[in-house]
Amino acid sequence: MNFWRVYRIAFQTIVTKEILRFMRIWVQTILPPAITTTLYFVIFGKLIGERIGEMEGYSYIDFIVPGLILMAVIQNSYANVVSSFFSTKLQHYIEELLIAPVPNWVILSGYVVGGVTRGTLVGVVVTIISLFFTDLQINSYSITLLVFVLTSILFALAGFINAVYAQSFDDISIVPTFVLTPLTYLGGVFYSISLLPSFWQNVSLINPVLYMVNAFRFGILGVSDIDLVVALGIILVFIVLLTLFSLSLLSRGVGIKN
Repeated sequence: MNFWRVYRIAFQTIVTKEILRFMRIWVQTILPPAITTTLYFVIFGKLIGERIGEMEGYSYIDFIVPGLILMAVIQNSYANVVSSFFSTKLQHYIEELLIAPVPNWVILSGYVVGGVTRGTLVGVVVTIISLFFTDLQINSYSITLLVFVLTSILFALAGFINAVYAQSFDDISIVPTFVLTPLTYLGGVFYSISLLPSFWQNVSLINPVLYMVNAFRFGILGVSDIDLVVALGIILVFIVLLTLFSLSLLSRGVGIKN
């Protein structure tokens, strides 16, 4: 038996299912973040931003564009995997994956790529919307794309872990509401941490989202509160840790084999 061919077919099947799933309900998955981000641009970028003036040498709306794009990527990469894998458990067709001759890394990769695809699509839509409000200039395409993809992978993995432990639909909304949203809003999306007192600057460094937002902002604007190498290193460390933890959960059948 050609195992790699089997693995490829399994991977493609999971990814295709994931893409068809969120595209079939695009009114719920693609349209809402587009509308929400447009409101952010209008309210924070135009109405409030004109009163704030410049930040780090850029107009306020230019400064917040990278953070708003990445915020949409984070939320949708996470939401796609957590809702999809939890539905797989709830509807009991996770058993079909468990008995199939497919390793856990293939299953995990399929769901993560599905989440990254949705995050990427939403990120592109939000970026296009931003062009109606600002003249977006890219400082480094390679860094921008790298941070974009790595952040999407990271939060797709986080969504997978949430789905493994979730026992009800309430459980998959707790983390986004009480953890993900505060981390995102306090991650430097709307401000530079240089404006904060030194104590709160140090506290902000605990927030992993801060590193992603600043690395992405450096890719687009060329400015960052965090050293780029440090930011990329933090992102990669989290990806490795969450990947190993996710594979461990699958191999032990946590939240699945019961």
